[in-house]
Order: sequence, then structure tokens, then C-alpha cells
Amino acid sequence: MQEDNLFEYAVIRVVPAVEREEFLNVGVVLFCAKQKFLKMLYHIDEERLMSLNSKIDITEIKEYLAAFDHICIGDKNGGSIGSLPIAERFRWLTATRSTVVQTSKVHPGFCKDAGEMLEKLYRQLVL
Repeated sequence: MQEDNLFEYAVIRVVPAVEREEFLNVGVVLFCAKQKFLKMLYHIDEERLMSLNSKIDITEIKEYLAAFDHICIGDKNGGSIGSLPIAERFRWLTATRSTVVQTSKVHPGFCKDAGEMLEKLYRQLVL
């Protein structure tokens, strides 16, 4: 029987006008130490973002999210942060910030398969 594993996740948000504090959930990042799992899924609904701020630079948002992904997978394109141990990368990605791309607070849970849980949270919180 497969055991439950502790995981942590955060919702990735785009805040098109930081001073207004409005945001759109665009992704989920999930970390499970026992499964050595750190991945994210994201989708940018350009029309919805533009409705919050018609001057938002979608290309820039895509670049930020791609950098986030490179850090998740520990890719060399993730820079020095991408070379950190997996838990430190997750902590860096979910650190509080007041930029256009932010994350929610970190939430814990238990799962048998981190990949399946990531998909479930992505469908539930983003799509």
C-alpha cells in the first residue's frame, strides 16, 4: 500500500497593478520532499489579465513564469537559485514579494502521488 506523503503548495498569481492588489491565479507550484518533487503548472489567460490592466506586458509575464519553471526543475537557466537544493528553491519561489508575479501563502497536505495532486490543484485553482 502506498503511503501518504506530506506536500506543500502555493498558488502563483499575477498582480497586474500591484497598487490595486487585484490578482489572477495563473499557476500552482508543488513541493514534496519525500518524492523529490518540485514542479509547477501554469496557464496565462491573456484576456482576463488585460481586463485588469490593459497596459500589462504579457511577454514579460511569460518570461517571469518561464524563469519560475526553470528554477523549479533546477535547470541552468534558473541561475544561481536554480542550482540550490530542491527545498531551498521552493522556499525562494514562495517567499513573500510585492512584484507582478507572486505566490499565495504555502499550504500543506498529504498525497500519494505529487504529480496527480499538482494536476488536481491546477484544475481546481487555476482553470
